[in-house]
Amino acid sequence: MKNIELTVRDVMERESFQKAKLAAGASGLSRKIRWSHILEVLEFESLINGEELILTTGISLALDLETQLAYIRKLDELGASALCIELADPSKRISAEVLELADSLGFPILVFEEVIRFVDLTHDLHTALINRHHKMISELDRLSGRFIELSLTSNGILKILQELHEYFRREAIFISDRPTPYFYPSGAKESEAILRSRIGSEGGLENTERYVEIADRRFASVPVRGPGQVWGRLFLGMDEPLQENFYFLILDRASLAISQVILRNRTVEERKQNLEDKVVRNLITDRHVDPETVRSVLPARSRNMYYRAFSIRPGTNAPFPSQDLLEEELVQRALLIRSLFQRHGFFPAITSGENEMTVLAFFISEEEKSRCNARFEPLIREFRNMPMPQFRNSRFGISKTYQDLADIRRAYRESEDVIQLQEEAITESVFYEELGIHRLLLLLKRSGELETYVDDYLGMLIEHDARHDSRLFETLVVYLECGGAKKEAADRLFIVRQTLYHRIGKLEGLLGADFMEPANRLALEVAVQAYRMLEQTEAGERLPVH
Repeated sequence: MKNIELTVRDVMERESFQKAKLAAGASGLSRKIRWSHILEVLEFESLINGEELILTTGISLALDLETQLAYIRKLDELGASALCIELADPSKRISAEVLELADSLGFPILVFEEVIRFVDLTHDLHTALINRHHKMISELDRLSGRFIELSLTSNGILKILQELHEYFRREAIFISDRPTPYFYPSGAKESEAILRSRIGSEGGLENTERYVEIADRRFASVPVRGPGQVWGRLFLGMDEPLQENFYFLILDRASLAISQVILRNRTVEERKQNLEDKVVRNLITDRHVDPETVRSVLPARSRNMYYRAFSIRPGTNAPFPSQDLLEEELVQRALLIRSLFQRHGFFPAITSGENEMTVLAFFISEEEKSRCNARFEPLIREFRNMPMPQFRNSRFGISKTYQDLADIRRAYRESEDVIQLQEEAITESVFYEELGIHRLLLLLKRSGELETYVDDYLGMLIEHDARHDSRLFETLVVYLECGGAKKEAADRLFIVRQTLYHRIGKLEGLLGADFMEPANRLALEVAVQAYRMLEQTEAGERLPVH
């Protein structure tokens, strides 16, 4: 691995430090130096940020031994890189106990046995540090350009790993959300298999830590990100943690170049899915599709293969300025959705339009678990947590479970019905099975019978409210919701009991004295829900009686 940082060992090799002697702490010569600092006070906790070379005339040596030892310990705890002391006075010496402590801590102590100009030392050190910093920027720029250049060649990912290996002289491994292995050199194959297994058993690509240890090996890890998701992780073998963020910047640049390769490849793959889009679109709109074409696009049918229609309605419908931009957006959406469904164990077939997307989400399951909604709940959560603006405030609808492809049209209509009821503020559920009575009301609505049903049971009541500016409909709704409990109904309506009795009398006159009998009550409750559905469809807003 190329050395970019300035270490204590590097400093001792500079001309300005040729007369310095290493008194203790030889094991700490690899400590990195970010800056130098002249320190002539004993209370210095707030003055040190870490990785400074401390310059002093030895004020601490004039104090008792215990204070000297505490001084060295505190410098080490605060992360100072080394202590450089001017000892021009022969009567001043560093005690053996202090040197012994510095050796045990690996904290270098450098001694000048003559008068020196600290300003010359700091000027030289800061010049070296600035030059190193410039070298780091140049090196990062060179490597970034090299990674981008390699990403445009064939087998770009492997070549990027090879470049990392040549720079760091360590194993470089990329593990993606697909099974294809990437590693360099060839001896890293075993490490790749262990890391892949480790990721699979410990929460996936997104939850992998910055450092991963396998057996006696350690790897640095950075994510390779795609739009709204993690496509993989880049690993670099190492003997010790990378203390210098510069090296992680290199890994970040490599991961960005790899993500560009993946994005380009998957975009090309997605564009080839044009046939899939047409087949799914024709199936959900009940148009004829050649059976052979269907079999070539959709997953093979089997006894354990099931599917649900999953509709997505984006929350923003801003028009696209051109057809080319729209097509690019649709490709990106489909790319993201396909990866997301695959990661959750589905076999998706997708059709995508400007204001809607539909996924036929195929999955393998035992029959008794095929209708379980739980497998879709993590998928919904991940959709809602994505930072992508095109999916912000989206609505989702999921059909019942089917096996026969002849039911695709029905499944699509069910998923769209769920979204329609969400938009009408009638339900918040995303599952068709949870719509309850509204499933029947939708059928009545399509047949044209829903208005007739509402008029038969509530027509006189609604007409009375309109003519007399009364609130009998609201009273009926609350009274039904309270199960006929008069005190609770009066409290919810904010009226006294006598006023409620008066209104109930009017309800009996309009609906019949037996309107709270079980059969009549059920018919009225259904009529109330039907009326709300009709009102929401016409007005597009929630009624105050809700």
